[in-house]
Amino acid sequence: MAPSPSPSIFGHPSHRNLRLLTSFTDILKLVLYLILFLVPKQPVVSQSIIKNLPGFPGNLPFKLETGYVGMGYLEEVQLFYYFIESERSPKDDPLLLWLTGGPGCSALSALFYEIAKIMLLETLIIILQVANIIFLDALVGTGFSYAKTSEGYNIGDLTSASQTYEFLRKWLLDHPKFLSNPLYVSGDSYSGMTVPIIVQKMYNGIKEGDGYVLGNPFTDVKTDLNSRIIFAHKEGLLSKQLYESTKINCKGEYMRPDTNNSLCMGDLEVVNKCLEKIYMPQVLEPKCSTLTPKPIGHPSFLQGEHSMDVHLSTPQLLGQWCRNYNYLWSYIWANDQTVQKALNVREGTIKEWERCNSSFSSTYVHDIITSIDYQRNLTRITTYRALIYSGDHDMVIPYVGTQEWIESLGLSLSNDWEPWFVDGQTAGYNLMYSLKKYSLTYVTVKGAGHTAPEYRPKECLAMIDRWFAYYPL
Repeated sequence: MAPSPSPSIFGHPSHRNLRLLTSFTDILKLVLYLILFLVPKQPVVSQSIIKNLPGFPGNLPFKLETGYVGMGYLEEVQLFYYFIESERSPKDDPLLLWLTGGPGCSALSALFYEIAKIMLLETLIIILQVANIIFLDALVGTGFSYAKTSEGYNIGDLTSASQTYEFLRKWLLDHPKFLSNPLYVSGDSYSGMTVPIIVQKMYNGIKEGDGYVLGNPFTDVKTDLNSRIIFAHKEGLLSKQLYESTKINCKGEYMRPDTNNSLCMGDLEVVNKCLEKIYMPQVLEPKCSTLTPKPIGHPSFLQGEHSMDVHLSTPQLLGQWCRNYNYLWSYIWANDQTVQKALNVREGTIKEWERCNSSFSSTYVHDIITSIDYQRNLTRITTYRALIYSGDHDMVIPYVGTQEWIESLGLSLSNDWEPWFVDGQTAGYNLMYSLKKYSLTYVTVKGAGHTAPEYRPKECLAMIDRWFAYYPL
């Protein structure tokens, strides 16, 4: 007996039933089938195995793959990625898609300073033992990602989420051996807006996935930015008298205060003077002058209603040490032609690599002002696990605001506030929530800023390794 034709995703009819195609819908389905399955196309994934990198002697002691994945029917958008296999057990360890925030920050920022520490080899080997990680330049115009047309550079929250989901689907189809690995979509800072959308798309997609991880996530404009004054008071940066006066006079609304309310505006002016010299990503570190002028016309502690302006920082002027001095080396390294050739970056596709593309602040479309509804929806339709963590010295996205929106999800408290430890020292505190088969773990990382792994890599490694293994923190 001859085998029957295998069905397509459009449920096309067998050859013997072609004569029954009488409706426009049937004809359209057949045309789409012919286009998608019978017309030869160029591969959508271009990849290379990188064995050597400038600045490191000899062969790399881990497997590094770089490549491009085309987006859209004509593949006009080309997203660049780095993939590093776990050193422990690639076939068993989780697969993470990591998205750096911004919007517009390159995946190399995470590789250098947060997750992998590629320039600090010992840390790199340790961290890569717990997961396979795809680091994605998720937005066209970010890092080494580019578009073949000017229209391809029109990007926003919803477009970005759709393209990232498409990337993940195509990457997994090209790397089928990882289809059976636990899959987590992960990111930090502004990724808190887009990751929940991607995860929801993934739920009914090519692979359901196992959950998501968000660090210091920008989730809700009002909650996150309003919480900066509450956080500043808790950290002793504002006096009790000033905080209480501001709270009463502004009625708890600090992000969009009534400008006709002279008492509120007067209090906010004093608050601004108290906070203007504070380094918001880590309140205990020095704040330095940047090479770009400081925005004016809005209180500094509330700059950037949508984007994480302080995370888009460029190298600083000479003077006292600043954390952002560390970022200078990434500009030098990534813009070296020898480095780009070693990474197989397509020549002429970008003018200059930037750690965080400053043009996104004026061209990026902020389609959503909160991702809480997506978070809430995930708690009710999935069996996912979620890990949300905050550096407890971060005033960009304060932990108090993150706790507030988590509590609004209506989850049941499984484990109350308790400390967790690394090497006998308090590493932070954690809570566990659940709803049916959905679970959410919230963790603070003691002494960490925005973003937490950059400040406390050992503690964050212990946190993620225990969570992946379903161990108590």
